[in-house]
Amino acid sequence: MVLLEVTILFAFFFSFWNGLSDAANSISTVIGTRVLSPVKAVAMAAIGNFVGILFGVAVATTIGQGIITGDIIGAKLVLAVLAGGMIWEIITWWFGLPVSESHVMVGGLIGAGIAAGGLAVVKLDSIFGKVIVPMLTSPFIAGIFAFIFVGIILRLIKNRSASTVNPFFNKLQLFSAFFLSVTHGANDAQKTAGLITALLLTEGVISKFDVPLWVILGSYAAISLGTFLGGWKIIKTMSFKVTDLRPYQGFAAETGSAVVLSTTAHFGIPVSTTQAISGAIMGVGATRRMSAVNWLVARRIFLAWILTIPASAAFAFGAYFLLSTAGLK
Repeated sequence: MVLLEVTILFAFFFSFWNGLSDAANSISTVIGTRVLSPVKAVAMAAIGNFVGILFGVAVATTIGQGIITGDIIGAKLVLAVLAGGMIWEIITWWFGLPVSESHVMVGGLIGAGIAAGGLAVVKLDSIFGKVIVPMLTSPFIAGIFAFIFVGIILRLIKNRSASTVNPFFNKLQLFSAFFLSVTHGANDAQKTAGLITALLLTEGVISKFDVPLWVILGSYAAISLGTFLGGWKIIKTMSFKVTDLRPYQGFAAETGSAVVLSTTAHFGIPVSTTQAISGAIMGVGATRRMSAVNWLVARRIFLAWILTIPASAAFAFGAYFLLSTAGLK
């Protein structure tokens, strides 16, 4: 029972780190447009993350039951998933790269699952439909939405001065940034909740996959606290290095990515908040000209996306092997 409790605490810490390293996702645009200071932005994002609890537990169910066979999920496997994921998280955080916690956890489950029970325990069809396809399409969809929103906005404001337009979109951006923070919490906090619930089910603490209220509250509280403390290296990359943003562009980027994230959260698809907002920011930058996007930084971000699932899987596989060698049951 002590191992179970330690594993749950580690899972909550993972959710906290998720918020710490993912704070840039929901507030990068509102900081980049200088509508809010970083401190005010992370405070708003932390509140929004917690409000995401209203979206239910569809994503938690996908993580807990849709990646690997649920009956092999024990404390040792969850520890391996979290340890392997944390290694990759720290590497990417050190270099200031936004990484998808969704794919960190999916990769960790795949790697640790293979180490524990072989390839047969991996639900390939579910992973392809609910992880791989959305991973490839969500940045482009968010980018297209943001591109279209900017085009519509430009038509509406073409005869208005910047002194009139900017204050209006400064106010609108507060709402769009908060909405994006809500969808961020709705996606990312649920992943930890789903993993803990699967563990509780396997250990016999609960009799069916029904996410306990204390697990939901703990996961959302942890990610909100992490968001409040902020991941400043990644905030700098996302807010200022990808492209320069004006308030109306920040509003379009936030709205485009929030539309994608709220839709996928409803259907239980663990989409990357990182990829959605990154794609939206690039889509907004491309409305001015393609050279307005810093494609060198974009390539580094894309590389981190591509490597996340295999790297997390490899680290989790190794962590499971080490825990087994140490005699952990």
